[in-house]
Amino acid sequence: MPARAVRGVSAPPEVVFNTATDPARASAWLPAPLRSDGSPPAEISGEELRARWGHADWAAEIQVDPVDSGGARIQLDLTDGSGADPEQLADEALTNLAREVADNLQAG
Repeated sequence: MPARAVRGVSAPPEVVFNTATDPARASAWLPAPLRSDGSPPAEISGEELRARWGHADWAAEIQVDPVDSGGARIQLDLTDGSGADPEQLADEALTNLAREVADNLQAG
């Protein structure tokens, strides 16, 4: 059963989604088995701000939604093929993604 982590960030949903789905930034936040070779996510819906990655027994699906305060709510469902603590891994992934979003905003 996948673990779910949810986090709010003070950035526009489109910036969060574009950062999350940028293959160059994926290695900074996705768990190692899901990091790509520079390819985009396996499935992506820019309209719904939803993307999915998968490899062997691992899968991650992210959904980014706007919030009234002008920020975004990120939901990550993670299936961990290693048998480790999937809740902790999902939370760490969102912490790393939030850091990437902040870096992206400062660079822009």
